[in-house]
Amino acid sequence: MPVTRSQVVEQARSWLGTPYHHQAALHGVGCDCLGLIRGVYKSFHGVEPEQVQPYSPDWAEACGHERFAAAARRHLIECDNLAFDAGDVLLFRWRAHLPAKHAGIATSATRMIHAQSGADVCEISLQPWWLRRLAYVFRFPGILD
Repeated sequence: MPVTRSQVVEQARSWLGTPYHHQAALHGVGCDCLGLIRGVYKSFHGVEPEQVQPYSPDWAEACGHERFAAAARRHLIECDNLAFDAGDVLLFRWRAHLPAKHAGIATSATRMIHAQSGADVCEISLQPWWLRRLAYVFRFPGILD
């Protein structure tokens, strides 16, 4: 079933206020950044993209390769980093030499929704700090432009 960008943003916004909970993906109950992406994906496709194995908070530093981006490529459509739009999935790396390990959903070219340790799911401005760390952009399958 085709989905519009505004429907993705509406679904992501329905997660606002969900408490942060490492490895969770439960709407209104708890999620981490990956859980937010999994939950929005599931809302449109009926199932999560794949079973996620347990992971530690330092999984990216420990594994040393782009595991998050590789999983995204299996289920999402990779896009040009400079051309993201509302509804796109954004992956960030904390440091240039580390794999991407954080994700959010763009609500516009200047804002995103994400889940971060110590805070509820929230919508924030994509300040230059975030844009410097943007590593990958993906689109959910079936999005109508």
